[in-house]
Amino acid sequence: MSQTQVAPFDPNTLARPELLTLTPYQSARRIGGRGDIWINANESPFNNSPLDKVNRYPECQPPELINAYSRYSSVKASNIIASRGADEAIELLIRTFCIPGVDTIACFGPTYGMYSISAATFNVGVNALSLTDDYQLPQDWPAQIGNAKIVFICNPNNPTGTVIAKDKIEQAIQAAPNSIVVVDEAYIEFCPDYSVADLLGKYPNLVVLRTLSKAFALAGARCGFMLASDDIIDLVMRVIAPYPVPLPVSDLAIKALSPAGIDTMQAQVASLVDQGKRLSNALTAYGAKVLPANGNYVLAKFADVSAAAKRLSDSGVVARAYKDPRLADAIRFSFTNEQQTNLIISLFTKNLSESVAEVGQKSLR
Repeated sequence: MSQTQVAPFDPNTLARPELLTLTPYQSARRIGGRGDIWINANESPFNNSPLDKVNRYPECQPPELINAYSRYSSVKASNIIASRGADEAIELLIRTFCIPGVDTIACFGPTYGMYSISAATFNVGVNALSLTDDYQLPQDWPAQIGNAKIVFICNPNNPTGTVIAKDKIEQAIQAAPNSIVVVDEAYIEFCPDYSVADLLGKYPNLVVLRTLSKAFALAGARCGFMLASDDIIDLVMRVIAPYPVPLPVSDLAIKALSPAGIDTMQAQVASLVDQGKRLSNALTAYGAKVLPANGNYVLAKFADVSAAAKRLSDSGVVARAYKDPRLADAIRFSFTNEQQTNLIISLFTKNLSESVAEVGQKSLR
């Protein structure tokens, strides 16, 4: 497939028309200023917290945080937006480019449910396409997306844990030159070779989503990032909230993105991968069909999923099951520490020979 785009991509042609003339809200921090007495934002002068400066509004896009993620991701600071998790970034894109009641997005299931839910909450249509039997993009998907403004691809895919090769993702970006192709890399630290962040300079219609919730162990902090071209960043900044990154969150994230923090993350990722391999092997021995794991979780399919779920619930283990027809016989297991992994493995090794005969073999659909 040729890498030459039919015409230069201009996100302004996709943006909601009213945004093109909208003057973004100028918060006190965006306006800025210098001085010793700050009375421009109706803040309290009293800091009643042990944390410094929380009586003051934070920067909309804290420079130290943006620069820290720039160093980590090797993406220019001007091409990064920090948000309240990657979930907010999904909503920001839909709000920026999709006209309610008119436009649509496209996604490929089974996948992360928030693409569809976020679109529905803004009265934006969803073209829900299916991944292939081996969880790859369907051959003729460009002809199926219609006029979708945004195409979401989760890689590694949640909940299957499967991956789409980088060259296939690049072909997908090329195949939709008039749409914004969003690659959700929430779990990319577990398979960094699959990242397409280095293609941002090559494809102006590419957006990459990242988060600190998974590998960086900051799910409760809610800090994510959108990586995109200057033009897309400019449009999204017109609709973003005045103060999307709380000061304590920024401080936590900056520490996590320090050299020491990155070393800790990488060591923990290696540990989780090791425990995941042990768990996958145990589930396979039990009789489950286990998909290759490329995130911090594994999807296992059972001939008797109710029996497997009961083993877990009876022992106080909370795992994830799904209503999607393609996943009705599946349970997703998040990777955890060695002690908890040992307990989970023990649940699927008791009466092993009897269990295997009971569960049997079932091929992946």
